[in-house]
Amino acid sequence: QVQLVESGGGLVQPGGSLRLSCAASRSAFSINDMGWYRQAPGKQRELVATITKGGSTNVADSVKGRFTISRDNAKNTVYLQMNSVKPEDTAVYHCNANVAYRGVVWGQGTQVTVSS
Repeated sequence: QVQLVESGGGLVQPGGSLRLSCAASRSAFSINDMGWYRQAPGKQRELVATITKGGSTNVADSVKGRFTISRDNAKNTVYLQMNSVKPEDTAVYHCNANVAYRGVVWGQGTQVTVSS
């Protein structure tokens, strides 16, 4: 069973930066697309960014130009570099991975709070 473990969340001031990491435990099957989603209090979970195994990315308009998704296939790890953060970026950030023959797996989430 593949498990995803997120790290890097915390409190950051508006305009600051934060880097989230999500590491997948060793998988017997190929890990295809990976992504980051977020859920703010009282709101539905929304897409932040996704990345294919080949490195093609899809980034939400709300974070385009500020957030960058990347991955290290050798480490089965996906990253989210968050720059110029805003209070509206406050949310629980979840990563997911599409595992061949196993479907989509989710991490437990990491809290990001943007506040002065």
